[in-house]
Amino acid sequence: MGRFTFQGAHLVDALAELSNSSVTVVDGRIEQLGEEEEQPGLVIEAEDAIILPGFIDVHTHGGGGFNLSTADASEICAYARWAPGSGTTAFLIGVIGVPYALPEQQLRAAVEAIERCEASQEPLAEPLGIHLEGPYLNIARRGAHLPEWLRQPSEAEAERILELTRGHLRLVTLAPELPGAEAMIRRFLDAGVTVSLGHSDASYEQARRAFALGVSHVTHCFNAMRPLHHREPGPLGALVEASHVRGELIVDGVHVHPAAMKALVKALGPERTVVITDALCGAGSPERSFEFGGQRATVIDGAARLPDGTITGSVLTMEQALRNVVQMLGFSLREAARMLAYNPALAAGVSERKGRLQPSYDADLLIFDQALALQAVLCRGRLAFVSASWRQRLAPLVE
Repeated sequence: MGRFTFQGAHLVDALAELSNSSVTVVDGRIEQLGEEEEQPGLVIEAEDAIILPGFIDVHTHGGGGFNLSTADASEICAYARWAPGSGTTAFLIGVIGVPYALPEQQLRAAVEAIERCEASQEPLAEPLGIHLEGPYLNIARRGAHLPEWLRQPSEAEAERILELTRGHLRLVTLAPELPGAEAMIRRFLDAGVTVSLGHSDASYEQARRAFALGVSHVTHCFNAMRPLHHREPGPLGALVEASHVRGELIVDGVHVHPAAMKALVKALGPERTVVITDALCGAGSPERSFEFGGQRATVIDGAARLPDGTITGSVLTMEQALRNVVQMLGFSLREAARMLAYNPALAAGVSERKGRLQPSYDADLLIFDQALALQAVLCRGRLAFVSASWRQRLAPLVE
């Protein structure tokens, strides 16, 4: 991959913003930021560009026509090829509890896909690990998860899941109020897995106990949980108080009203908000109807719904999520970079190498124009997507 420099760009990440600056990439990593009188190697003029760190989607089930909740590792790898064009340079493989006693076939496929992508020479979005959403969910808040998919937590099943995932489990969504959940939470935490409260009917007091136990994440805030009420604050009230806990937010404007989104981000601060897509395979696809866990879903008014009208996921991309955060919600690019790149890197346990524009970090770069239209994407220094208008400019990077 050699050495190359984007020169004169506007650089933005969670903690810094540099105008008329440069970023130099060497062998897939950022070597330096800032101007030099003369840059060695290939220099690409980028005065009209905004460069942000690659976005990390810790809660997605697919896109581009590809499912991540699958027993086919090739389908997950196909998603990893598609994802950069949607603004995603790294992701967790979303596994749900269907249709097996344990989702063993999906977990094996996810591990195989991670290993295939690690060995691949293609420019891919990096699968950072696995997000297991269920089957340990409360039936009262199951959303689109069918009752027959659900199971009671147990420490023995935690051991089996850890064995199957072979060190690749990064995030688990469960309902902490269920019998047996505490032992399962402790086992996952001992293994270094982030545990998230989600699809839960937990009260304010139960959520506080879960956060005190070490739960540090909340899955798609507002959705599939008790609402915030002035006499029963529920898990959202407990989340606001728990300074070590981050909350996910689907910013498609359908799952959560923009006013409620603004209220949550202002309550948590951008420092504790994790923007996600919760996307299904129909995201970024012209198809208006597709399957999720064997159920037919149809895109209606910007969201995927089951035949009974239940909202089942989004068709949001991370590229669009950036524009929604900035243009719909009114937050700055730095705040957006925090919520779409750095906070997800923290949640996935990769913040030492991803989520920022910093020397020695992976060169996961998103190049936007001034209207925030995505023009090019680099995954670990390799060109993974380029628009027609930037193709000639980046021709030297095409492998």
